[in-house]
Amino acid sequence: MGKKAIRYNRASVDDVFDDLEEYLDFCKSYGYKFREENLYNMRTYPFQQFSKFNNGKKFKDQLGVDLRRFG
Repeated sequence: MGKKAIRYNRASVDDVFDDLEEYLDFCKSYGYKFREENLYNMRTYPFQQFSKFNNGKKFKDQLGVDLRRFG
């Protein structure tokens, strides 16, 4: 009797990592603090803005705001 193998859907795991890469690129491009644990957490402001960005809605460009304020 051996150990039971853990089976998972490879496509869903790949989707999570793809979303994580997109979220990282968004945070770098628009000046948000990147934290992996905020992925899929709608209570956090950066992920709310990322979700708006993905849906084609108007979102806040934090980097632009900071540049205008301090530049």
